[in-house]
Amino acid sequence: MSISRFDSIPNNVDLSSDRKLQKALLRWQPNYIDWWQEMGPEGFQADNIYLRTAISVDSGGWAHYDYVKMPEYRWGIFLTPRATEQTIGFGDDYGQPAWNEVPGEFRKELRRIIVTQGDTEPASVEQQRLLGKTAPSLYDLRNLFQVNVEEGRHLWAMVHILHGYFGRDGREEAEDMLVRRSGNEDSPRILEAFNKPIDDWLSFFCFAMFTDRDGKYQLAALAESAFDPLARATQFMLTEEAFHLFVGESGVNRVVRRTAELMTQDPNGDVRNLGGIPLDIIQRYINEWYSASLDLFGGEDSSNAATYFATGLKGRYKEAKGRYKDHVALGESYSLDRPDDKGGVMMEDIPMRRAMNAVLQDSYRNDCERALGRWNKSLEKAGRSERLSLPSARFNRLQGVFMGFSALPDGTPTTRENWQRERDTFLPTEADRDYVKSLMAKVYEPGKMANWIAAPAKGVNGQPQDCEYVRFT
Repeated sequence: MSISRFDSIPNNVDLSSDRKLQKALLRWQPNYIDWWQEMGPEGFQADNIYLRTAISVDSGGWAHYDYVKMPEYRWGIFLTPRATEQTIGFGDDYGQPAWNEVPGEFRKELRRIIVTQGDTEPASVEQQRLLGKTAPSLYDLRNLFQVNVEEGRHLWAMVHILHGYFGRDGREEAEDMLVRRSGNEDSPRILEAFNKPIDDWLSFFCFAMFTDRDGKYQLAALAESAFDPLARATQFMLTEEAFHLFVGESGVNRVVRRTAELMTQDPNGDVRNLGGIPLDIIQRYINEWYSASLDLFGGEDSSNAATYFATGLKGRYKEAKGRYKDHVALGESYSLDRPDDKGGVMMEDIPMRRAMNAVLQDSYRNDCERALGRWNKSLEKAGRSERLSLPSARFNRLQGVFMGFSALPDGTPTTRENWQRERDTFLPTEADRDYVKSLMAKVYEPGKMANWIAAPAKGVNGQPQDCEYVRFT
């Protein structure tokens, strides 16, 4: 399907035929640009960046590469086209026609889902706004900015739905997303993981690996929604989200590869002597960002999740692609790991519908385990015996059934006193953060890399290793 252009808003939703929606979005657009100038990447707004811009939603050619100033990036509204009339793929109304308008009885719940998803997009841009000043290469600087502009476009996707289907309430919610600020004491972002500071590139790679991967599974669940405009919007967002996950997974892998190289070079295997990031620090960063990202799934035993599934608002990962035989999920149960009343752990069977967050979390963990396997393969190829691992879902939780539970990274229950005493062995310390930040020095010469990270296997879009991905003014 071709993309039409309405002034500065490229789209494939026939925006030119809806004058009311046009006016609403054109009123919102200047506020968005003001927000981007204030809270987007600091110090790079006038530079030309080698960026990918969506020009088609077709799988064969949906992106165009060229040098663009970020404030002039053509943010737009793209929905995956439908070849046939959609039906609801799960829940109580399984097989019924999908909704093209918001049912009145689900208006509040749908708005809440859309606002929560939309709020994460500008939040991550705000968290990462200073990272460009310490980029380890032009390749990484360009990738950071690509992630940033696409998070901005994902905000546009949610704002279009709020403006187009929720009237005055939707317009007010869209404005509020430009008012909240990541980490602001008075007006923070909705989800806690999006208020965490990202002050170094190892944090950024872990965020893109673990927190953006949570986003993948949340978007995939919404792509199953009975509300067809939301399903189509999130399906296209997943196309772009795949790159964000690549940046995170390959970024951590490049750090691991370089650390392994430096361990071999130092007689004692101490990479600090050579300006590298030790594996134990990398492991502590993994522990922190993975556990924080698990919290984003919400409670493993959730009546809200049951309601969302029953009503068709939010499905399971790849619900429509044959992953599950029973799309109604009545009469099934899920064996849930949870604390008992003696400080230990027990298994409890709960109705499958109440376990929908846990089911999504299981798919997420399996995906993360595959990435850990690739990182450990890099250690193996370097001749190292050390291995990285994911912490238990019981560890360091602020949400869910293990909220406040004291467990070691391997899931072993412990006392709160012992957890506090051992904390610095399994979560980043201030000294860890200070050391990592001490390595963060910008490298802007084409083809060059900071000492603490390995070069990528290949350039962006077939470009050579010494490509000038950012042209500074």
